[in-house]
Parts: sequence; C-alpha cells; structure tokens
Amino acid sequence: MSDQVYWLILALERYTEEEESLVQRGRRRRGGMQHLFILLQIIAEKAKSSEPRPEERDESVPQQQAPEETPPAPEEAIPPPPALPADPFQAYQNYMATMDSQITMGQEGHLIERGMHKGKGIAVFTSGGDSQGMNSAVRAVVRMGLYVGARVYFIKEGYQGMVDGGDNIVEANWSSVSGIIHKGGTVIGSARCMDFREREGRMRAAKNLIKRGITNLVVIGGDGSLTGANLFRQDWVSLLQLLLKNGEITEEESKTNAHLNIVGMVGSIDNDFCGTDMTIGTDSALHRIIEAVDAIAATAYSHQRCFILEVMGRHCGYLALVAALTSEADYVFIPENPPPENWSEKICRERGLDIKHHLRKK
Repeated sequence: MSDQVYWLILALERYTEEEESLVQRGRRRRGGMQHLFILLQIIAEKAKSSEPRPEERDESVPQQQAPEETPPAPEEAIPPPPALPADPFQAYQNYMATMDSQITMGQEGHLIERGMHKGKGIAVFTSGGDSQGMNSAVRAVVRMGLYVGARVYFIKEGYQGMVDGGDNIVEANWSSVSGIIHKGGTVIGSARCMDFREREGRMRAAKNLIKRGITNLVVIGGDGSLTGANLFRQDWVSLLQLLLKNGEITEEESKTNAHLNIVGMVGSIDNDFCGTDMTIGTDSALHRIIEAVDAIAATAYSHQRCFILEVMGRHCGYLALVAALTSEADYVFIPENPPPENWSEKICRERGLDIKHHLRKK
C-alpha cells in the first residue's frame, strides 16, 4: 500500500475516534455516518496489520518505482491585446479600404459621424391626419440632424405652412423637441393644403425653401402626403427654372439648390403603405379599438344583442382584421373580402336566432 493511502487511513482513524466519542456522549446523532466511520476503521485496521509502516519496510526488497512523469508542456504565451487606435474613424476607413466593395451613402455599413453634414439644411413637417408617434419621429429627425451638423427647421401646419412661409418655417434646436415623445398628435401642426396641388403653390413653397437653404425634406404623413412630396421632387427642376426666369432667385441659389432630397415616413394608422412593417400610429390605434371593444362587450352580453363596430382604415382592412382576431369577434368585414349580400341572414342562422325577430323588414 502506498504512503498516500496509509496516511489517509491514519487520518480517517483519528477522525473516527473523535466521532465515536461524540456519539457516546450523545452530543451528535448521526446513525448512517457512525456506521460509515466504523466500517472505515475496520478497513484501516486490516490494512495496517497486512502491510508494515513506511519506516519498517525492508530496504532489500526492491520497491516498484513509479514511472517518471513527463514535464508539462510550456504554456503558450498569450499576446497582449492590440492597442486602441488614436483615431477610430480613420482606423475604420483604413480597414474598409482593404475591402472589395466601396461604401457609398445609403448602403449598410456607412458610419454616421458627428458633423459629417455640417451646413446642410433639413426641414421636417407632418401632413394629413395626425397619428400617435408623429412627435417621436419629429424628435428623432431633429436630434439626428443636429448630431450630423445640419440646420434643422420645423415647417408648421404641413404643406400649407410651406406655401405660406414666414413664421411657419422656424429653425429648431435640441430643446425644441424635449418633452414631446409621449404626446399624441403632432406639436408642429398638420393641415391639408389645396394650394400645393397647383403649380403656383408649389413655386411659392420652393422659393421659401431655397431662401433658407433647405434642400432636404422629411415628410411624415400618409398616402396623399407622400404622393405630394414625390410630385414636388419631380417638379423641382422646372420650378427652379421658373423662379430663376421670374427673377425671384439668383443664379447662384439655383445651382446651390439644384437637387431636392426627400425622405418619407409613413404616418398613418391604416397601415396601408408598402415597404414598411408597420406605419406610425397603427399600434396605438389597435390599442384604442381593443379598449372600446372591451367596454362595449359587457353591454352586448347583458342585453344579448349583436353589436357592429366600424373602425378606421379606409381601403385597408388591417385594423379591422387584427382587432377582430384579438377581440374574438364572430365576423369581420374588410374591403379586401366584401361580405355577401345576405350576410345578416347568415349571421342569424349560424347563431341560432330568429331571423324575422332580429331583422327589420325592408
């Protein structure tokens, strides 16, 4: 038996004697543990009687030598972490220069640097029907525009403010959009404009933008607002030529503002615009519909009546369909799938109701 095993048994023997004395005094009660130590004591006694202690061993008897342990392989030295570059943006540009594809504006991977568009003019306005979330979008546009160094303007009252100009176009700062993220509607106003549909109105709007150096527009609105913005962009070059011909702008202003960039953010509760997962205001509109259904459901059950609720959405049935699924409605009527002519009789028949009693005669 090796020396390590011998000293282990010797230690267990001393520990067993201590445990046994404690049990005899009644200070500890460990039935299973007591039997275990007794068993270990018997094994230790047998081992001691069958093998001499290390100092009593016969040196003439050759002892089996343990195989020599091979020294452990030296650990690989871990290199220190690379030092941080003094100019991270320059390091990023150097790295991207080694890539095959060249980064251009508008593509994924373009780094937005503070002050990269210093001196440019950006205007944001809301148009058409208001929707929850417009203020959050306005706030994001203003603060990101200030971050990149641009001059950001509010255009109040939508397209009407753009046509009228004057105090309707004001420069914004960081604190202009503080405390508005939780508010509904739009703090800069929204209105429908008939003048913008005429070319004369669009000329006045273009002149107001050029005089302030605004060549970037952020439009927050629905289908009509974005359609008007696209028409304005297509007509921009001819509007500049007419303004230059009439002497309302200079040649230098015409060259400086030769291009108009437009970004459209769909602000509509209808969720009827392609290219976006959910338009601004749709989620809040669904919440309001479900709250109304929950409130009227108690009355419907109390009087055992069938209630028909009309929701907004115009030509898109998204709000009606999702609200019907969420509120456990029996039927839903959406423009994409018009109901049959005898839908009222079908509802009564499937609900087991008396058709003559529940339907009025025409």
